[in-house]
Amino acid sequence: MPTLDWIGKQAVVNHHKEVPTRLLHCDSALSAGDPDAGNLLVEGDNLEALKALLPYYAGQVKCIYIDPPYNTGKDDWRYSDRVDDPVIRSWLGQAIGAEAEDLTRHEKWLCMMYPRLRLLRDFLTEDGVIICSIDQNEFAYLRILLDSIFYRRNWVGDIVWKNVTDNNPSRIVMEHEYMLVYAKNSSKLQSAWKSARSDVKDRIEATAKEMIAQSGGDVDALQKRYTKWFKANKEHLWPFQEYDQIDQDGVYTESRSVHNPGKEGYFWDLPHPRTGKVTKKPLMGYRFPEETRDELLARNEIVFGADENQIIRIKIPLSRYVSKLPSVLEFDGRRGSNEIREILHEEKRAFANAKPSDMLADILSYVTGSDDIILDSFVGSGTTAHAVWKLNERLGGRRRFIAVEMKREIAQEVTVRRLTRASQGYSRKKRDGSEEAVPGLGGGFRYCTLGKPLFDEWGGITEGVTFPDLAAFVFFSDTGSPIPAKAQADTPLIGTFQGRAIYLLWAADSAGVASEAAGNVLTPERLASLPKPSPDFAGVATVYAEGCTVSPERMAAAGVTFKQIPYQVAAA
Repeated sequence: MPTLDWIGKQAVVNHHKEVPTRLLHCDSALSAGDPDAGNLLVEGDNLEALKALLPYYAGQVKCIYIDPPYNTGKDDWRYSDRVDDPVIRSWLGQAIGAEAEDLTRHEKWLCMMYPRLRLLRDFLTEDGVIICSIDQNEFAYLRILLDSIFYRRNWVGDIVWKNVTDNNPSRIVMEHEYMLVYAKNSSKLQSAWKSARSDVKDRIEATAKEMIAQSGGDVDALQKRYTKWFKANKEHLWPFQEYDQIDQDGVYTESRSVHNPGKEGYFWDLPHPRTGKVTKKPLMGYRFPEETRDELLARNEIVFGADENQIIRIKIPLSRYVSKLPSVLEFDGRRGSNEIREILHEEKRAFANAKPSDMLADILSYVTGSDDIILDSFVGSGTTAHAVWKLNERLGGRRRFIAVEMKREIAQEVTVRRLTRASQGYSRKKRDGSEEAVPGLGGGFRYCTLGKPLFDEWGGITEGVTFPDLAAFVFFSDTGSPIPAKAQADTPLIGTFQGRAIYLLWAADSAGVASEAAGNVLTPERLASLPKPSPDFAGVATVYAEGCTVSPERMAAAGVTFKQIPYQVAAA
């Protein structure tokens, strides 16, 4: 398989292993809604945040969506879309050293991305996927990077997002971005991804079929009846809220995009079916030739206005709507930044290139189930988290998110405000200047910051570490899996894994000192009193403690392995 090499690669290939595991501290003042909803917003460098989260979420995340810096070299007043950000520059200096000064912009980007992607892979379930947004600047490098970390055999496909129409003169007009999709293990994926939203489509089509059968061919009466039903049920018809038209062929929506933007198009004639006069043409002509016009007419997919003075529209039948995840998405990119501006009541666009939450909710509906975890380690304004709540509200379920934002001012001034309002509700201005209430989506999130490393520079346990903190790390470092439940200091049993019980004998006030009185030494008496996971448990055990006075022979007979704190924990 082809490999990608760059200056600094050797310094970062294993850097994720050297990143210290930090403590997570929750800030109730910046949290919102239900604290037990299972959602986290973490402020801090995403590499350190991922390492701190791994003991709790390794192998638990169904979908990772990231929108990393595109490395365009352009700056936005809120967000620097380039790898030369001061925080990343500082990190590169520490991780790579003086060699970082000689790196090109692309090499810096690769050095930043590699250890983060490597840690992200460990979060995925066996049937999990990662979706990475990118544009042409780093598309080629990201593809090879993902091939090397997730392996080429786990490449699922690419999505092309057409997000803009560019009328500027150029050799090749760039009107799209990409989403690269890789699996943790492609053999574990479903044979086809289908969105649960197809149930809504079936409901609309069943209702329409009944109405058409009862209409007696009266199209006007049919439209009035369908409009009444559609308005009464519109809030439950996502994502088909634009399919508000009906005729004898079924439900449809209309598109006005018959214009040819930016240059002269086709100027063919089309008689109006009622007046016989030539229908008004778009100013720059039609965007398709006469052959396409004739095909649309044959399929009854051209909608005429009341007379020839109105430009035609195109009928888009609901029956043609495909519930499979397409390789090409058309979604106005301005909707994302406009959505944030609306929620935050700002005149300026807080994030000029934010993804639309409806688009992400749409994509997530294919790749996640009702109780899955979604992770975004470049969350920015919080679009992914917002999309998770929208999806739960529309399809039901208890999907949860883990979101990481590096910059404090963005996390607190934008992300927290957006998610709090999305959860609790907000008001928005209508076109006529009046305001309307937007109901909250419910749920809530905990706001967390990164604390001290679990281990100090000498390998000892940092002051302030609690029993649950250490227990979570011990269990993960021993098993590679998250601790099954939060450990309690009143019992040394912290969990079981594959027929093995894991115990922790440790007291924060006696850290670093082996003391039988403190209970952090494995003695013959303590060995005999270790609680069993269940009365019939017949497996082996691993005991972590500051010291041990039990003979190797007795431990072997009891099926017990002793590991000393902190040395064998840190080494693991």
